[in-house]
Amino acid sequence: MALLGEHSVTARPDRRVVEVYDADAYLGDEAAMEAAEVQVVAGNGYHLYLLSLQSDIDVRVAIRIWDTVPKPPADAEGHTPLSIESATGVLVVSQLTMGPAGEVTLPRPGVYEGYAWWSGREAASAYYDATLDSIADDWTPEQIRAAWDQCPADERYVLDLAFVREPAAEDEEDDD
Repeated sequence: MALLGEHSVTARPDRRVVEVYDADAYLGDEAAMEAAEVQVVAGNGYHLYLLSLQSDIDVRVAIRIWDTVPKPPADAEGHTPLSIESATGVLVVSQLTMGPAGEVTLPRPGVYEGYAWWSGREAASAYYDATLDSIADDWTPEQIRAAWDQCPADERYVLDLAFVREPAAEDEEDDD
């Protein structure tokens, strides 16, 4: 198996959520978001939700394209199979209400399948909770931001994907 490309984006998990979606498929999906509460990463085929346990410390999202998808690493905190269709060949990594954190150009438009896996999620959450408990009333927003930036845990979500087929043909509307 050969790694064909890797792209990494830093995003803030606004309301504990980071989204990944095709550039033309930006409408949300409530059922997929609810599924992420259980699975950590869930989607509807066009839109993925990555659910953090905290909402202020930046996370890394890596999208790796393979010729054949490898198994998730044994030391990953968790993993789940996934599929995402990108008719445009561009995936957007977004911070829910704060907007896009970056874009990833895929080798070609189509359906990609593989695994999502994550690490550092529990440690970042523990640091976040401990820091919240230690914040005093006189802390400035800058001091709080500095505390988040000093998180020793590297919360990371990796999407290991391989191309499986061309995108579905768009439905043509009748002009009658």
